[in-house]
Amino acid sequence: IEKKKKMYCSRRSLFLINQATLSPLLRTTIYSKRWIKIYTKTGDKGLSSLYSGERKPKTDPVFDALGDVDELNSSLGLVVAFGPQPEIQGLIQRIQIIQSELLDVGSAIATPRQTSPEAKLVRAQFDSSRIDKLEKWIDEMETELPKLTNFILPGGGQCASFIHSSRSICRRAERKATCLFFDDKVEQSVSQYLNRLSDFLFVSARYACMKLNYPEVIYKKP
Repeated sequence: IEKKKKMYCSRRSLFLINQATLSPLLRTTIYSKRWIKIYTKTGDKGLSSLYSGERKPKTDPVFDALGDVDELNSSLGLVVAFGPQPEIQGLIQRIQIIQSELLDVGSAIATPRQTSPEAKLVRAQFDSSRIDKLEKWIDEMETELPKLTNFILPGGGQCASFIHSSRSICRRAERKATCLFFDDKVEQSVSQYLNRLSDFLFVSARYACMKLNYPEVIYKKP
C-alpha cells in the first residue's frame, strides 16, 4: 500500500486504506482503534482473564466449560464444511446461527454472576428466547421424520456422523455449565440452552440422515 495509505489503526485512517488490497482477514480485523493481537503472553504463567476482568488459573472450572463450548463450536464448523448438499441447506444455515449463539454462551460463562459488575452481567445476559427457537426447529424437523421406535447408533453418513459427534460434545459442555449454575456462577438459561441444543443436534442428525438418503442404524442387542 502506498505511504499515503499507511494503515494507522484509527477510525480516520480507515478512510485512507485501499480495501481492495487487503485480505478478508485484514478487513475484518481493522474495525477498532487498534489491531487485534493474537498472542499477548499474559497467559504464559497459567492465568487467563474473564470478561469480568478477573484473572483465574486456566484449570478453573469456568475455563473448562469455555473450552468445551469452543470445542463444540469447532465441531459444528465441521458439520457446516461437510454439509453443502442442497437437501440440508436450511439445516446448515441454522447451525451457523447456533455457532454465533455459542459465542454468546461463552460470554455468559466468562462473566461469573457473583463477582462481575452489574453492567457486564447485563451485557452478557443470555436471551432465553433462543431456547424456544430451538424447540420450534426441533418440532419442525420431527414432523418430517419417521417415528423413533428403537435406539439408533451414531452414524448415517458423514454429515450426520459429525452432528452426532457435536451432540456428544454438547452434552459434556452442558454438564460443565450445569456445575457452574449450581454454584450460581452462570444463569440457568445457559445450561438450558445447551440441554436443548443437544436435543436439536440429535434430531438434526436424523434429519440429515433422512434427507441425504442414508439408513439409520438400529441398535441390536448382541
